[in-house]
Amino acid sequence: MFDSVLEDIKREFRFGNVLTRLIIVNLAVFVAVRIAALVFFLVFGAGGTEKFISNVLHPWLCASSGWKHILLKPWTMFTYMFLHFDVLHVAFNMLFLYWFGRILRDFAGNDRIFAIYVFGGLAGWLVYVISGQFMPGVGQYALGASAGVTAVVLAAAALAPNYSMHLLFIGPVKLKYIAFFLVLMDLILMPNGNTGGRLAHLGGAFMGWFFVYQLREKGNDLSIPFNNIINKITSLWSRRKDVFSRKKKPRVVYKNTTGKRAKGNAKSDLHIVPEQSEIDAILDKIKRNGYDSLTKEELDILARASKS
Repeated sequence: MFDSVLEDIKREFRFGNVLTRLIIVNLAVFVAVRIAALVFFLVFGAGGTEKFISNVLHPWLCASSGWKHILLKPWTMFTYMFLHFDVLHVAFNMLFLYWFGRILRDFAGNDRIFAIYVFGGLAGWLVYVISGQFMPGVGQYALGASAGVTAVVLAAAALAPNYSMHLLFIGPVKLKYIAFFLVLMDLILMPNGNTGGRLAHLGGAFMGWFFVYQLREKGNDLSIPFNNIINKITSLWSRRKDVFSRKKKPRVVYKNTTGKRAKGNAKSDLHIVPEQSEIDAILDKIKRNGYDSLTKEELDILARASKS
């Protein structure tokens, strides 16, 4: 059963859109962190969870407003935005990311979602660090996808302010009012706790609005240089895997051009290599309608393509 679940997750990550991958990464990190905390609890007893938080989570993965932490562990400005420890925290963030991310994808395209999320997280981190130098109550550490998610919410609202969402017990509400309410709550509730987190939310909100402003008013697509960097990183990673992977013997694959099944080989059609145009059409369909929209024949084509 678990193997089947893992295969489904791998398939969704491989063939799903950017929004699906973002949610999978956040949930995978959450599960990994909670399992690590459980190990500390089993080894050290009642104080194990606190040991994990103070010795692993905070110093190595969370963002911090301390300059020593920033200089020695600069990767934390990125890791913090995929990091959650509380169930409700990750649940609400992923629900908001899914709801508003789908709207943003429809209006801005699939390629801009990850850029907006990361830019929002970095803007939230910057506001948190700067405010931590002179504001009391900001807190020494920060974690969570909230700044990136808030950037996605504000970007969706800036692109389609009059788009209505149906809220439970309320009914249809326009995006501009939802975004305004979320920003207002962060401002009003700031003195009640989580000051650093709420400031980070506001930094993410500004970045979401600024991204759309640059795109609409100035014609600057900030996602283009970002995606170019990501593509170069993934390309280098692919080359690294090719270099260190063991070389395989050449594999001979025969195409069945006659349309007839070869005698004595009931599985000969499984070795037919799909045309690239077929694969591209299926991938486009996944981007438009999701993986669940594929037919059995299209799933078979993807399976054969992955083995070729």
